[in-house]
Amino acid sequence: MAPALRRRLKVEETSVPTLARGVRLRFDDSRQRWVLLVPERVMAPDETAVEILQLCDGKTSVAAVLDILAERYAAPREEIAGDVIAMLQDLADSGFVVAAKEPKP
Repeated sequence: MAPALRRRLKVEETSVPTLARGVRLRFDDSRQRWVLLVPERVMAPDETAVEILQLCDGKTSVAAVLDILAERYAAPREEIAGDVIAMLQDLADSGFVVAAKEPKP
């Protein structure tokens, strides 16, 4: 089984997401926007999705992402939680976001 499939996740607040192997978030100078490079295609996430993806560093939990975004946007955490988790789950279901590897003891 491929590593990304082994680490596919059900996104919850305790999840620690990271971009899957071969998936990159990059600023594209020619387009003057952030793009998500995935195998055989390029996706153009909106500004909020870029902020969420930048926080998917393999160290930050979904709960922490929600806290950061709630503070940044002065938005009720419970109102943004559903949208953030749904977006991350869609990316996880596509194999673009996976669970971070457990640190080795």
